[in-house]
Amino acid sequence: MRYAMIMAGGSGTRLWPMSRDGQPKQLIKFIKTDDGRTVSLLQLAAERAAGLTQGNSVYICTGERYREQIKSAMPDFDDAHILGEPMPRDTVNAVAFAAAVFAKDDPDAVFSVLTADQLIEPADVFESAVERGYTLVEQDPTRLVTFGITPDHPATGYGYIERGELLPETESQAFKVARFIEKPPLEKAEAYFNSGRFDWNAGMFVFHARTLLDLYKRFMPKNAELIEQLSAAWGTDRQQAVLDEVYLQLEKTSVDYGIMEPAANEHDVTIVGVKMPIQWLDVGSWPAYAQTLKPDQNGNRSNGVPIATFDANNNIVISEDSDADHTIALIGCDDLIVIRTERATLVVPKDRAQDIKKLHELLPDGLK
Repeated sequence: MRYAMIMAGGSGTRLWPMSRDGQPKQLIKFIKTDDGRTVSLLQLAAERAAGLTQGNSVYICTGERYREQIKSAMPDFDDAHILGEPMPRDTVNAVAFAAAVFAKDDPDAVFSVLTADQLIEPADVFESAVERGYTLVEQDPTRLVTFGITPDHPATGYGYIERGELLPETESQAFKVARFIEKPPLEKAEAYFNSGRFDWNAGMFVFHARTLLDLYKRFMPKNAELIEQLSAAWGTDRQQAVLDEVYLQLEKTSVDYGIMEPAANEHDVTIVGVKMPIQWLDVGSWPAYAQTLKPDQNGNRSNGVPIATFDANNNIVISEDSDADHTIALIGCDDLIVIRTERATLVVPKDRAQDIKKLHELLPDGLK
């Protein structure tokens, strides 16, 4: 059977003060859709995932503390379909957690690992690529499928995959992955971009659950022993107690470092990349979010909050309540980010947006 797991564990500190304790970035309702709705990134991810599987087989893996917020915002997800991590232990353990749950009752489980941080268009191209990924793994459970997005600039904030030989049965849409590269420096990113042989690593995958767990046991045996304890307790009255106990002990690393990179050297599995020719925006910062907003004649972008400007250009102005009767006025200001919420107001130059994360680390707990 096919399953989908949406990873939604990030806190999104670079989107403070709108993203905060109790409301991570994936739950902020700040994305306006073509049909007039204002939704969260997680809602959009769930809508994309719903078209990939049959029946009620979409799950969200997130921090346990976000469970009630997700259930309130997305009533289609009950407790059984929310995999709550007691604390963050990076992506390899989130993936193994999901694999253990799916394989517990379904030894033939094949699942996609999807993200909740991106805007992805067009949806039908995304769905077609993931469908191809499912099919490739169902045909050969020893395949580990990842997805490659054609880069449009030499980004240093994304991982890369190098394309190897094509798989002949997929009409040039799938290939063996020659190697993974994590977030290269600019000089190497430029070389990868100019070569035409590299794609951005989308951070999404399709695995056979048992194959994933076998590799997890091979590469991370101590973690695997703990997840096996969780699997044995899953569905019993000891489920939560065992989850709380074992999760704390898991070694943290990403699925790329923990599974994909070492698997590239193994002879009994094949890493396959599938081309995903989509428009892909990682909404992880205010400048990135601003790309979803239309600029006015002076390059200022807002999410609908009224703004008044004089000699002010290329600013980003966001209000948590964009429908409120509250005008934000700017005079003689260029290239600023202004974020207004009920709890805090942030003003920062656009070229210092990365420092929001550093500020967040210094804030008292009541403001985080």
